[in-house]
Amino acid sequence: MTPPGDDLDQIMAVMATAFDPAYGEAWNRRQVEDALVLSNCHYGLIAPHGGEPEPAEEAAGFFMSRTAFDEEELLLIAIAPQYRGRGLGQTLLARFAGAARQRGVTRLLLEMRRGNPAERLYRQAGFLPVGERPNYYRMTHGERIDAITFACAID
Repeated sequence: MTPPGDDLDQIMAVMATAFDPAYGEAWNRRQVEDALVLSNCHYGLIAPHGGEPEPAEEAAGFFMSRTAFDEEELLLIAIAPQYRGRGLGQTLLARFAGAARQRGVTRLLLEMRRGNPAERLYRQAGFLPVGERPNYYRMTHGERIDAITFACAID
């Protein structure tokens, strides 16, 4: 699903502020474009008021995901720092799960670095750890951090 240019600009604007550069987690525009051109990749935007952004309205956050058979992996989710603490992350995560359910998905997956503060959000949404990859992520200064895989069944 190739997003309109405006949506891609919105994703990249949130990306630029939402991810700590020390972890190297942000994707560049080409990576986002390349992923979203695939028919099994999806995205969603959220406005500061919690609904879908109107044309020319700033996005407060986004998610990107990839479907494979009856599973959907959350590739990225982000809320711009100035909009955090308003429940937008929970709303966006629920929107991701709902869209996946409509595609016939029965299991959601995500992977995060150990110590990511979003773990609380994921656990509250019903995600549980199912695996670990030791020393998977490399920080920009060279330190290695474990990856934790989470899963959540949906009906």
